[in-house]
Amino acid sequence: MNIQNIHPSWQKLLELELDKPYFKRIANSLLNDAESGKIIYPNENQIFEAFNLTPFHEIKVVIIGQDPYHGEGEANGLCFSVNEGIKIPPSLRNIYKELESDITEFEKPIHGNLHNWAKKGILLLNTSLTVVKDQANSHSKIGWQQFTNKIIESISNQNEKIVFILWGKNAHDKMEFIDPNKHFIIKSVHPSPLSASRGFFGSKPFSKTNDYLIANNKSPIDWNL
Repeated sequence: MNIQNIHPSWQKLLELELDKPYFKRIANSLLNDAESGKIIYPNENQIFEAFNLTPFHEIKVVIIGQDPYHGEGEANGLCFSVNEGIKIPPSLRNIYKELESDITEFEKPIHGNLHNWAKKGILLLNTSLTVVKDQANSHSKIGWQQFTNKIIESISNQNEKIVFILWGKNAHDKMEFIDPNKHFIIKSVHPSPLSASRGFFGSKPFSKTNDYLIANNKSPIDWNL
């Protein structure tokens, strides 16, 4: 996999991981799936897009999702995000709904592209970075978990006062790699329509994030896209 276009702040960390045996197994799994005719999302040049858009030492917030959207044309390398022109997925619609309730100044966009969040210091990280078309969670056991564990642990160890937003079980499983004494963890059910009414709506993760950042002498996030 090509990481030549990744932001330099991530280059060394990713190069070390890509050279490990477990990551070579990931690469082989992706190659085998492709050779067998399976369609993999996102496109290869977008697999590491989250790292390209959010420099390591500019991270303020980490939002952790499950895996990329598995419908045609949806996944763009950022969790919960889709390209402009693609119908906004139900989970992201619920995120927007909670934002409207939580942040007075938020204006709901007509698209689902979260690139501007990534450029504001929000790392939009899935626990698995690839998926087979129409098969949710299909690459959760090929090694991506070990990779994202290392990413989260490195962020926790090398940065200060980061907000980690964990929605759903896959994200909750990453808690053990975050130092709660250095960072702020916000945890709730997933924004999916299957669970959002059981604790996502009303959880106010966005205002809690900004309150924490302000209290720690960091500028708050402008959540508008």
